[in-house]
Amino acid sequence: MSNTTLTTTTETTETTAHLSDADVEALGAELDAIRAEVMDDLGDDDARYIRRVIAWQRGLDAAGRGMLQFSLLPPAWLGGTAALSVAKILENMEIGHNVLHGQWDWMHDPEIHSSTWEWDSASSAEGWKYSHNYVHHTYTNVLGKDRDLGYAVFRVDPEQPWKPWHLLQPLMNIGLAAGFEYGIAIYDIELEEVIAGRKPWAQAKDELGGLWRKIRGQLLKDYIGFPLLSGMAAPTTLLGNLTANITRNVWSHAVIFCGHFPAGAETFTEEQLDGESRGQWYLRQMLGSANLDGSPLMHLMTGNLSHQIEHHLFPDMPSNRYAQVAPKVRDLCERYGLPYTSGPLHKQYANVLATIARLALPGGTAVDGNREDPGAASSGPRDGAHTPIGVGAA
Repeated sequence: MSNTTLTTTTETTETTAHLSDADVEALGAELDAIRAEVMDDLGDDDARYIRRVIAWQRGLDAAGRGMLQFSLLPPAWLGGTAALSVAKILENMEIGHNVLHGQWDWMHDPEIHSSTWEWDSASSAEGWKYSHNYVHHTYTNVLGKDRDLGYAVFRVDPEQPWKPWHLLQPLMNIGLAAGFEYGIAIYDIELEEVIAGRKPWAQAKDELGGLWRKIRGQLLKDYIGFPLLSGMAAPTTLLGNLTANITRNVWSHAVIFCGHFPAGAETFTEEQLDGESRGQWYLRQMLGSANLDGSPLMHLMTGNLSHQIEHHLFPDMPSNRYAQVAPKVRDLCERYGLPYTSGPLHKQYANVLATIARLALPGGTAVDGNREDPGAASSGPRDGAHTPIGVGAA
């Protein structure tokens, strides 16, 4: 790669200082080619894949709820709760999240189209598509623009202003994990914007009404309807449903937090968006995301968000193809001297929890990361440079 520095309006950073404008655009062109090759190849095998996953998910859901009808028997409770937990994880992660990204719209199947899908989550599909697909994927890890960077509550980067309530964020994180779907649903309404006077209360009130209707339906289904169907086993069936929902929430929380918060993932300033080219957008997605290492089963259960880097590069690419393109993206990182942040779930999540705990206090301290760095950073950072999450002056 060329040793000249970027001359565009997006400022040079320590990580990308060795790349020229031509390098960045060449990288973008190679990523465009990777995407085009896959999208042009989509066909029957991909359609069979998602339909098979949906069939398995629905089968597990039916089996779990069936076993929970006899939940007074410990084996039935354990089996039913486990099956329902897996079904809820699959529905949210590999199916719902990816369907709502439009990954399967090319099939023109109204049953699994992003315009018609409503998922088993407290968040409405439309609210999620705005806050996640548009805001988060457009402004990934941009301080002040990407609301997912701390979810308007947590301080996960030392550049974020410290507030007294951040002292409680390790405890708040436990509560968020258990009720993740509800936390995200409320977050989507942007109540902090109402408090700041930037969003009308009338609009938020309407959205809260819609949220309550969605939550009410879920509560009736999981905590009244199905338990009552099990007769005398109603209390244990309710407990099984509650356990399955908490399991799904904790798993989703862990996977999603590991996508952008571990050390090695980087944050950006709003100024760096000025004049951002296609190649620079790709760079920001790569540097602001982190992958999880694991087996094919683990990738399935994460909704393939274990390939977070590839997902942010190609959010509308069917998730079953991320494993195919990941080696190509890793190779690009090596050839262009860029880090490829990846690590096992337990290590990445421990890193996230350490960051949340350390940044509960004013200032910030370094947290070891899992960056596969080929030595790209050859010069110090300039003003406005990316900041690795969890790194800062004490």
